[in-house]
Amino acid sequence: MHPVSRCSQRLELRELALDDVDAVFAIYGSPEATEHLSFEPRTRTDVEQIVARSRASAATTPRTEYALAVARRDSNDLIGFGRIAMDPHQQRAATFGFAIRPDAWGVGYGIETVRLLLGLGFEDLNLHRIWGARSPLNAASARTMTAAGMTEEGVIREHIQKAGKWRDSVVHSVLDHEWLRVPESS
Repeated sequence: MHPVSRCSQRLELRELALDDVDAVFAIYGSPEATEHLSFEPRTRTDVEQIVARSRASAATTPRTEYALAVARRDSNDLIGFGRIAMDPHQQRAATFGFAIRPDAWGVGYGIETVRLLLGLGFEDLNLHRIWGARSPLNAASARTMTAAGMTEEGVIREHIQKAGKWRDSVVHSVLDHEWLRVPESS
């Protein structure tokens, strides 16, 4: 499916463009934004490569990765990054992740982003299960995924190595039949 374009009341989930590099760098290059992610802050060169790979993967058939911009509808200002990647080891399943620029935190964009990604996965890609993992210390992400209708499943022990230390990950998931029961306003 290309190009992706899904909208909520305030946000649009869309394909990345070459001129999105600086906006993605504002997220992936930020120590604050990447504090709980699985990687250290990226360089601008790293982000250029991520955007180029994401754009190339968008044109593949079958498409197995959806790395997308999250932009405000009123201004087209890119405030986040979302990703769904098909899981080759599970039928009709994918992992997902998201990151929001720190100056856009605290106003519900995370929940809207997760709901847009889940809608893409279930409504457009006909997935059965979508799961994501978070840092145990990321309480905001836990609240966001729960509010979007996901269930906390458990812990993957010493799942991520970051800054030379192993860290657990907390898994959240939602199934297609559960998604159908999630109210729009949650």
